[in-house]
Amino acid sequence: MILLALVLAVLMLPGFMKLPAEMRSKRLKQLAWVAIALILLVLMLSGKLSGLLAIFGVIFAFLVRSMPLILRYAPQLHSIWLRFKAGNPQYGKPGPGPSRQAGMTTTEAFEVLGLNPGATEEEIIQAHRKLISRFHPDRGGSDYLAAQINQAKKTLLGR
Repeated sequence: MILLALVLAVLMLPGFMKLPAEMRSKRLKQLAWVAIALILLVLMLSGKLSGLLAIFGVIFAFLVRSMPLILRYAPQLHSIWLRFKAGNPQYGKPGPGPSRQAGMTTTEAFEVLGLNPGATEEEIIQAHRKLISRFHPDRGGSDYLAAQINQAKKTLLGR
């Protein structure tokens, strides 16, 4: 059966390569779904599907138990994913631009601290203290938010 599939694949390959790229992609996806369905059918008929279901159960239980950890790092994971999709997989490097200081603009920094542009140094320090005491990781806050708050203060005060 596998030999027959290989012979058919070799005979159909030249015609397949003449198709446009979009059509080849579509056909490969269809072929993958058919292959998955056939594999599941063979496993079901041979009585070995229960082992596969047990593996899926273990994976599902692992994901459920690790969900708090996954959600804790969700903002960082989302940022990494967006940078990867944009073609910039380097994480942590600030984007280009003259108004950037360590990856945050002054407008973003004022928004993070909840201040209006033109706030005094004392107002910046007070807003930072208030937010960092509320969102510090030692008090149940997230590392990401604490880093954003610290970065905002550093951007605005230049320290």
